Amino acid sequence: MTLRLGTRGSALALAQSQHVADAVRAATGQDVQLVEIVTAGDRSSAPVQRLGVGVFVSALRDALAAKEIDFAVHSYKDLPTAPQDGLQVAAVPPREDPRDALVASGGRTLAELPPGARVGTGALRRIAQLHALGLQLEVVPIRGNVDTRLRKVYDGELDAVVLARAGIARLGRTDEITETLDPMLMLPAPAQGALAVECRADDQDLVELLGRLDHASTRAAVIAERSMLATLEAGCSAPVAAFAEVAEGDDGEEIYLRGAVISTDGARDIRLSRTGTPADAVEIGRKLAADLLDAGADTLLGAQNDPHP
Repeated sequence: MTLRLGTRGSALALAQSQHVADAVRAATGQDVQLVEIVTAGDRSSAPVQRLGVGVFVSALRDALAAKEIDFAVHSYKDLPTAPQDGLQVAAVPPREDPRDALVASGGRTLAELPPGARVGTGALRRIAQLHALGLQLEVVPIRGNVDTRLRKVYDGELDAVVLARAGIARLGRTDEITETLDPMLMLPAPAQGALAVECRADDQDLVELLGRLDHASTRAAVIAERSMLATLEAGCSAPVAAFAEVAEGDDGEEIYLRGAVISTDGARDIRLSRTGTPADAVEIGRKLAADLLDAGADTLLGAQNDPHP
């Protein structure tokens, strides 16, 4: 039987889905066919934060529910934090490097860009953190696929763009990156660089089969990050950042979770961290969110409601 894998039609989505399809074939011997699904997000040119959470996901989930496809591959950071009835994330494969990356003209780094340099990016989180650096950059909101964004630099429309390193890597274009940004400067989005392989929860044979692709450390890290996000009740486009790392500690594996909430203009930010075991990933995220709220994060989250940041 050939498994039908639902995917968006962008070059990045197809690359991600092909990667998973190849992994399924290697792990199980099952043949996989890619099925392209057009989503509302693909049809709109509006800024992502105005489109809402899940705009790239709902059409794939509808196709799953209608049994037009057997499973789907999502960029995990695009998934709403609330679980979807009848569906299950059967696997979280090993994560790509979750950091953000700069592609600048002249091979420049962020520090080498002059005041007034035009830097394009699509996420409020990145816009806020770029402002917070105090480099006097002109931050330009942009949309489009990876190639469209990079072309704005090569055509001279922008001096640089900031986007997820994982997307550039999956397209085999890492040689174009002029700087991979330290999370101390630019904390990633929750679940950035991770993929979610989703299928119908009642298809237990497929859940088990896809489960062979699951990477426990990646899943634990992503659960902690998204638990923080869900507790803050912020959408994935809000100025909220999180990055969890799983490493060997004195008493076994530990999660180190960093979280930040930044005002849209970058003038204020709150950055805190927590540690714990992978088994407690959900609780670590919840507690860090509570710490952030206790420190006043709720006063910063209101900035996302401005439709013209």
